[in-house]
Amino acid sequence: MATEAPALTTDLVLRTESRRKESSAALDAGRRGELGQFFTPAPAADFIASLIKLPRGGSVRILDPGAGAGSLTASLVARLIEESPELKISVTACEVDPQLHTALQATLDDCVDTAARLGAHVDVRLVRGDFIAWATGTDRMSGQPPEPFDFVIMNPPYKKLAANSRERKSVAAVSTETSNLYSAFMALGVHLLSDGGQLMAITPRSFTNGPYFRPFRKYFLERMHLDRVHVFEARNRVFADTDVLQENVIFAATRTDGAERGPVVVSTSRSYSEAVRQRSAPYAEVVHPEDREHFIHISADEEDTALAASHASLPCALPDLDLQVSTGRVVDFRSREHLRPDDMPGAVPLIYPLHMGQGVIRWPVRGARKNNAIMLNPQTEKLTFPLGHYVVVKRLSSKEEKRRVVAVVFDPEQIPCERIGFENHVNVFHSNGSGLPGEVARGLCLWLNSTILDRYVRRFSGHTQVNATDLRNLRYPNMAQLSAMGRSWRSGSWPAQEEIDEVVRRNVD
Repeated sequence: MATEAPALTTDLVLRTESRRKESSAALDAGRRGELGQFFTPAPAADFIASLIKLPRGGSVRILDPGAGAGSLTASLVARLIEESPELKISVTACEVDPQLHTALQATLDDCVDTAARLGAHVDVRLVRGDFIAWATGTDRMSGQPPEPFDFVIMNPPYKKLAANSRERKSVAAVSTETSNLYSAFMALGVHLLSDGGQLMAITPRSFTNGPYFRPFRKYFLERMHLDRVHVFEARNRVFADTDVLQENVIFAATRTDGAERGPVVVSTSRSYSEAVRQRSAPYAEVVHPEDREHFIHISADEEDTALAASHASLPCALPDLDLQVSTGRVVDFRSREHLRPDDMPGAVPLIYPLHMGQGVIRWPVRGARKNNAIMLNPQTEKLTFPLGHYVVVKRLSSKEEKRRVVAVVFDPEQIPCERIGFENHVNVFHSNGSGLPGEVARGLCLWLNSTILDRYVRRFSGHTQVNATDLRNLRYPNMAQLSAMGRSWRSGSWPAQEEIDEVVRRNVD
């Protein structure tokens, strides 16, 4: 029977992969987007299942939330019954989409039958409903989830959660505040794990940093030990047949409340089927003990490690420079009555991303869909800044943009005015609410536009937004270095990228 096991378990995975492809092809694209469905290809499912630490005997409970056609369950069961056939295995799979129930039930039955042919035992349960409602106890029809689970394996749906949504409120009531379906599934997976239980998942990388996922990261890292993190270099390889270009990570973590933090295996590959490079990183390198933001730093190779070390060696945080960065104060839809399409008496400039280009603010932009000015009055004065030099950074950039951080200088000599308004889609560097010295502003702008900073941000940020929190958590050159860089910027011309990088290298390295 032992020699027959690999063939039987391989056939189980292949049959499940066939169901996955058929189910995926039959789904309406709009319905897929509504539910945030992206099914797991068999090679990825096998890779994720390979990350578990096998138990020595007894019984195990497996939870697969948002199971789809059952790819992750099939791969995990295949490994368990092949390598530990003495285990008694119990599987609970949850799926909200009725169109997938037939395929998923077929996969679960296939797991039971394959295990029986190998003398192993698997029992299964299909929860035909919303995982969040079931896991939080708000869906009484499906019964209470059996707690705790030994393994939670998931490819959760990706979709933003509205602040007042039922799902968001339910998750917050039992675990933590979170803003996306995938982190909600992860939080509930942690909530349902036994002590020593393992969570394996493939998710977007965006939860590893940024302000939106801060409460989730705190909840997760206080309860879980990261064992393994795997990064894919090519976004288009992971879900090749579903047109997903999300930056994904695969990770494995163990529920170890209060346990000592050991090393983390960090690995990388172009896709799940290509060669894997890996290293062992100290836990404090991945999760900095004093970081109140609870960022997860993934240095996938020696180049990443060197880049992180170079960034960490910079002399200053923003408070050391007596500088601050804030999101623009003007939210245009809340200030609509005060906005004007063009400059006029009593109005001051209002700066949007469209005004940013080649290191400077170009204002006004005639014929733009956005406004150019905001009326200055007692209601709006608090939304504006006094005239001075400011460094302005776009909050949103596309993945295709040359640089993740795009910065320019607001120069009061070029745009003389009483005060300035900065719209909510930009971040503003200032000094206690006022402008910066001109040389410092120009030097800071060059630093933010440098290739070395761009490489760091792209390697360690899982999202394309550049929030004020992200900028606050960066390290910076000191004031003398910033001033020296600023003096090298010739007035009236924006340096080529090679010139910017040479100025940074000469003054910072």
